[in-house]
Amino acid sequence: MSAPIDTAPHDDDVSGDGGEGRPLLRLRHLSTDIALRRGTVHALDDVNLEVRPGETLGIVGESGSGKTMTALSVMGLLPSGGSVVGGQILFEGRDLRSLPPDEVRRIRGVRMGMVFQDPLTSLNPTMRIGTQVAEPLRVHEGVGKAEARERAIEMLRRVGMPRADKIVDDYPHRLSGGMRQRAVIAMALICSPRLLIADEPTTALDVTTQRQILELIDDLREEFGMAVILVTHDLGVIAGRAERVAVMYAGRVVETAPTARLFRSPRHRYTEALMESLPESATRESGARERLYSIPGLPPDLSRPLNGCRFAPRCRFAAPECRTTEVTLSAGEHGYACLHPVTATTAAASVRTVAARPSAPEAASETGSETDSEAILSVRDLVKDYGATTGGLLRRTSGRVSAVAGVSFEVRPGETFGLVGESGCGKSTVGRLAVGLESPTGGRIVLDGTDIATLDRRERRRMRRQVQLMFQDSYAAMNPRMRVDAILAEPLEIQQVGDASARRARVTALLDQVGLSRRVLERYPHEFSGGQLQRLGLARALALRPRLIVGDEPVSALDVSIQAQVLNLMRDLQRELGLAYVFISHDLSVVDYMSDRIGVMYLGKLVEVGPAHDVVRAARHPYTQALIDAVPSADPGLAASRESVTIRGELPSALNPPTGCRFRTRCPIAEGICETEPPLAGDLHQVACHFPLRPESRTAAAPTG
Repeated sequence: MSAPIDTAPHDDDVSGDGGEGRPLLRLRHLSTDIALRRGTVHALDDVNLEVRPGETLGIVGESGSGKTMTALSVMGLLPSGGSVVGGQILFEGRDLRSLPPDEVRRIRGVRMGMVFQDPLTSLNPTMRIGTQVAEPLRVHEGVGKAEARERAIEMLRRVGMPRADKIVDDYPHRLSGGMRQRAVIAMALICSPRLLIADEPTTALDVTTQRQILELIDDLREEFGMAVILVTHDLGVIAGRAERVAVMYAGRVVETAPTARLFRSPRHRYTEALMESLPESATRESGARERLYSIPGLPPDLSRPLNGCRFAPRCRFAAPECRTTEVTLSAGEHGYACLHPVTATTAAASVRTVAARPSAPEAASETGSETDSEAILSVRDLVKDYGATTGGLLRRTSGRVSAVAGVSFEVRPGETFGLVGESGCGKSTVGRLAVGLESPTGGRIVLDGTDIATLDRRERRRMRRQVQLMFQDSYAAMNPRMRVDAILAEPLEIQQVGDASARRARVTALLDQVGLSRRVLERYPHEFSGGQLQRLGLARALALRPRLIVGDEPVSALDVSIQAQVLNLMRDLQRELGLAYVFISHDLSVVDYMSDRIGVMYLGKLVEVGPAHDVVRAARHPYTQALIDAVPSADPGLAASRESVTIRGELPSALNPPTGCRFRTRCPIAEGICETEPPLAGDLHQVACHFPLRPESRTAAAPTG
């Protein structure tokens, strides 16, 4: 049995001021509890971390691992019942736990800043942006109102806010997601802090906005000389941005190392499992796709006593001693708390079982269909406009919002068609139109040979048996007052399928299909985890035995390990039932993993359509290449070596879209013809661009003619 190895700092010099070579922030044996009525949750247990001036430390792990609780403990923003019960929080050499409350409040208000995951809930909806950004100046530095306003405008400009002098007088609901995040960053930086903590700052954003925000944080770190703690569950974000990484599990740091070293050679089995859950790690250059590794079980209940390695119940390589022996981080630059770490000889044993995804022809033959079979769904010249209204009580139409403008594609039996693009591009609108939740302004939506746009409400409801929608937020899509048995039986009752006995049998069969116990039938939605809710959402979509499921961002809100479980389940059911999917997402790596063909949308139009392998590895439209380059990669070398296509500015308004090519206002290679002539798509690999990229060089083709 291995004895515990304690590598916590033992130097007694805590008087440093965070100068060069000395930690700006050091956590020593930090422990945090949250008192609840049912008991006490030991959210953090003996956490040791440090970050130096100008350095970015990444903290990664699943939900519940303790990464956000670490940030909140440092900032003194613990939830009700939460308290730091042990250890030290040393900032600039002083222990914040031993200082007077007023002094701690000033340090945390001026010397530290924090950016939260959801900027909309972080901002006061009743206060103007400028007032909120300037508030720290007025509270902590006593700056006058006029001066605070001018400094707020200047800070908004520095974080890249367009029309900063106008935005200061707007309210949060008038800003886009990226603009709100910039406002929150400006508020965190207004007092020039030495430490910025960013807690999942880009989780809710699409990849292009995410990249802009992360690059902004990098630039501001260099400008202000700040240290940054970047908290995220996205390993790709950490790979491209942090100098060092700490991996947390169940309230403890289980591995820490320089970023390149950790990604090149992870030692803890939990870190290895997280990396194997990534879609990009299972997609080969040839286009073949391995089955994603899915971490079994759930993290432990931190309100109960825990023995041995906390990851042991979920670990493939756990031995009996792992469940009884307490292990702390090993000594050295690369520390890990694992009795049976990953080594060169054991790495081969952990390789996933290859379960290559059939190509489109293979998938079709498995389901009894030919590649030239009739499409389940055929969308032709689809148009959806919305009336834009202005005014208060006396509303009037002031224009038309062009949400979808001439979109065409097909989905065949057993095929997955991926639809990708930024927020606001129209992809979710296409999904709602495809399932008949909205009526098109123009064009055709042919489902199994019938144009659903021409059907009345009753006929459209009957057709809905063939196509179902899987929502991004399954909890919000379920009635919180209904039990699982009623939720799953509801589609059967509405469509009058079978008697009560047949419906009960169908409901239990659905639970078996999605891997949930029949004991959950009497539970309510709030009693389930995110991954379980998505399984229930998939089960409800399968209730009527549809041929096509439209998944609208079905895994975007999930941790990478839970995401892997849901993606594997969707692919298994596709092969078993012959399902076709329209898979909507802003994450190209997930779309690439799931799809046979991909359509890329921009401002209501499809700009590129083709086989998934060709679109992702030989993109021809500049916008597609920009999306690919913006996807964070869990390979630090790839992230550093990318020569990216950079797009300018924000998405134009669909109320007044650009003439000609709608992408031209942000395109780095646009010319005069792009302003006047809408580009036309080609054949198998379609690209709507006057100057498509050359796949062999990944550079812009010279204009012709």
